[in-house]
Amino acid sequence: MGKSIESILKKYDNCSRDSLISLLQEIQENEGFLSEEAIVKTGKKLKIPTSKIYGVATFYNQFRFEPTGKYHVMVCRGTACHVLGSLTVLQELEKVLKIKAGQTTRDGLFSIEVVACMGACGLAPVININGSFYANVTAESIKEIIESYRKKEE
Repeated sequence: MGKSIESILKKYDNCSRDSLISLLQEIQENEGFLSEEAIVKTGKKLKIPTSKIYGVATFYNQFRFEPTGKYHVMVCRGTACHVLGSLTVLQELEKVLKIKAGQTTRDGLFSIEVVACMGACGLAPVININGSFYANVTAESIKEIIESYRKKEE
């Protein structure tokens, strides 16, 4: 989290609605998600109702409205991963963390994101936690992987 929302908006001084998506992308890249404050300020800046901004942002699955966890778990649901059991992996992950995809645990440690493809099809099913890839993941191995991250926090 570097720049303030205001400093990002300042870069878009002479912009119109056409800049909405790139502006939201920059805010999310900086903040990690799109907060209500960011959406309200963006609406004022571009003279667009917040309902329209939410409409655009919810249309694209790249935008998040909650901060990600310290350990952001991405689950690949591409074809190879799907065929080799990534749905079972996702379901087990949701059960172990007690959250659904797109959510963050109450303690802020974990979040889950479903992605279309990670390009590691030969290693399917694959998950990625903060840039570390785990190959041939199973429902059983999910418990061990998550437990290893919990132990880091002790």
